[in-house]
Amino acid sequence: MENENKFAVEVLSFATIQELPGSWTNEDYKALLIKMDYENPDEIAQAELKEMCLMSITDFEPAEAAKLVLEYLDQDLLTDGQIENLSHQMLTEKLWEENPKLDLHISFFKATQLLYEAYRGKFPRAEAVQFQLKITTQNPDNLSIFDQNPQAPILRILAQGMSDRSLVNRLFEDQLQEASFPEAENIIWKLDVLEKDANAMVVDIVSSAYWLDDIKYANNYEATSHADIVVENEE
Repeated sequence: MENENKFAVEVLSFATIQELPGSWTNEDYKALLIKMDYENPDEIAQAELKEMCLMSITDFEPAEAAKLVLEYLDQDLLTDGQIENLSHQMLTEKLWEENPKLDLHISFFKATQLLYEAYRGKFPRAEAVQFQLKITTQNPDNLSIFDQNPQAPILRILAQGMSDRSLVNRLFEDQLQEASFPEAENIIWKLDVLEKDANAMVVDIVSSAYWLDDIKYANNYEATSHADIVVENEE
């Protein structure tokens, strides 16, 4: 690939997490309570909203509760029939890994995360990863590749720190080299720039353990990457 930019890469920290940061808010708990026909959720103290929501969820059979949560998260993206089927699959399958629709993976994770906590283990245990990455370059202009659609150029860098047998390298070999990698934004779920100066940046990344768990084995390494070109979907 022409116009490759060289970087030094360091994994500063790595943790396995069971909850996505900020994935469920008090407003979400209140909305779910309303969906479950709970009367007067506005009267519940803010500190008690989550616990009351979890208790109310368990008033339903697990599959019915899964259906309610999926309807809340994805009703505009899934048909009633799809939600019905997925609500039963959620009891045994890790949909945030196994479902072919990558754009729904984060929702499936959030749903399973909440249901696992409510039912104390009747749903699969959701595992994600959160880590901080320092990216350094001798040429300050190289950092401009992260100005827009940064998930793709950062995922290209991460792939080079993982084994050739890792899922990202095996399933997206072409996209890692090509000019457009649209799947990247559904693989890197959360990306925050914590620090940035002329030659370096530190980013905080959240993703499924399914995709990026192998980065915990990476030592300091060198990588190349390039900016991504977004291909607009035709109407």
